[in-house]
Amino acid sequence: MPGGLGAGSILIIALVALLIFGPKKLPELGKAAGNTLREFKNATKGLADEDDDKKKYENQQNGQ
Repeated sequence: MPGGLGAGSILIIALVALLIFGPKKLPELGKAAGNTLREFKNATKGLADEDDDKKKYENQQNGQ
């Protein structure tokens, strides 16, 4: 996989994370990462919606 992470790399990263954080801490870290990604996705969706609304408004103003 050019320029990306392969299955072997992901496995090594997971094993290192398991060794560093331990099996009890990993679910908490995964949940926190998931929540962070969800918030980021919602924030960027809101920005995209605002941008679309601004473009619609500008098109309406230019059309008059």
